Amino acid sequence: MDMRRVVAFAAAVVVLAAVPAVAEAAVLPWHPCATQQEPAAECSVVDVPIDRAQPGLGSARLALARLPALDPAHRIGALLVNPGGPGGSGVGFVQYGGLASPDLARLRERYDIVGFDPRGDWFSTPRITCDPATLYDPALDRFPATGPGFAALVAHNRAAGQDCLARTGPLLANADTQSAAEDIETIRAALGEAKISWLGLSYGTELGAVYASKHPDRVRTMVLDGAVDHARPLRRAILEEAAATEDALVRFADWCRGSADCALHGRDVLRFYDDVVARAGSGAVWSSELRRSATADEISAGVYNHLYIREEWPALGRALAAAGGEFPDAKGLTERNQFLSPIYGAYRAIGCHDFPSPFTGPADMGLMAGLLRVAAPHSWRYSEYWDFTSGCTGWPVPAKNPPQPHPVHGAPPILVVGGTHDPATPLAWARGLAASIDGATLLTRTDDGHTGLFNSACVRAAEVDYLVSGLTPTRDQVCCRLREQEPRTAR
Repeated sequence: MDMRRVVAFAAAVVVLAAVPAVAEAAVLPWHPCATQQEPAAECSVVDVPIDRAQPGLGSARLALARLPALDPAHRIGALLVNPGGPGGSGVGFVQYGGLASPDLARLRERYDIVGFDPRGDWFSTPRITCDPATLYDPALDRFPATGPGFAALVAHNRAAGQDCLARTGPLLANADTQSAAEDIETIRAALGEAKISWLGLSYGTELGAVYASKHPDRVRTMVLDGAVDHARPLRRAILEEAAATEDALVRFADWCRGSADCALHGRDVLRFYDDVVARAGSGAVWSSELRRSATADEISAGVYNHLYIREEWPALGRALAAAGGEFPDAKGLTERNQFLSPIYGAYRAIGCHDFPSPFTGPADMGLMAGLLRVAAPHSWRYSEYWDFTSGCTGWPVPAKNPPQPHPVHGAPPILVVGGTHDPATPLAWARGLAASIDGATLLTRTDDGHTGLFNSACVRAAEVDYLVSGLTPTRDQVCCRLREQEPRTAR
């Protein structure tokens, strides 16, 4: 998930307070974060072992930010938030207004909102550090079908991983989700809470589910929105996600062709997109942001990240039109480029623990690339699972958390949210995750964009109501897209 932008959306609810569990003794000292966006934010740190099986490797220091409950007399407890990634900053999400919308006033009143930067990320130390030029080479073929091409990809990824390892140290080999989930338990104890509530988006659903599988008795409520089903075989997941991205692109194109709010109104948008990608492949699409020609993969990645929020579709239309104009400039697309994100090193390192390459050689990878083109004939050049698996082909650090089931038994009812047209996490993943959690409720939204929190008023209302009351929505509830949720023209 592209974490260079954080949007604040939520919903108001009518609630009844649950009686908070008896808390443990809090041990964390807090101090003002001194941020203008959220002047009430307080900051602290928690130390965790780099490897709980090898204490001699030392510790990592996790950064935390907290917004104390505005109604302390009716405080429920602590709500931990993870905005996704992997590599997203919970500290930044809290400090810079990720939950500042008036629509989220009820959560703000009743909970201490706590964000943290997982091990290796952002303000936590040591930070996963990689040389950007070694990690990402725009000229590298990420879809090799020949022996030399596959060998070049393996050599590049091996060198990139070795560089990250040299710069980061032993944390890199322990930047997996299993370890991060145990860190949440350390944070819970340090907060002095007998139980926590959790709001996890995208990758935050995997992290939350792993925590619940390990510590079900420490969960009060848990929302898993934009669900990742980590039990899914990688080859299947690659094709499912690629098809979901293709579906989102086709839906954008249909809207764009018929809406006066789109800069490409009346055009064959898919053909226009294909032409821009083809021109980028020949070096003919300039980016003033990059100060060089954008690659076809960079164009596709930029379009993908615009598909996350449906209200950004008009901006995507303008950016795509500019990239395909008489004097092309792909700045509006490349500035949303996952490859150039400051957290791409952490994204890659954590991803290689959780989604290691399944490819055995050039023939195998070429076959999968062909299937990818069938699943996503327009958008195949960028999907996150292909980025993970191609980027982890040859990665020198062994994976500590490859795809596997994380069944949850004994936790309170958990709310899983999935969308019929989510570009990043297909609805089938939400169904799979919900099936692995005893007593889970699946809330389905029939709309566009990644996560319900960012795209659906109906979902936001259900999530807030559940987090405060502890009561899940009616089983198999569906949130339908309303006309007033159509993208608005930017002013």
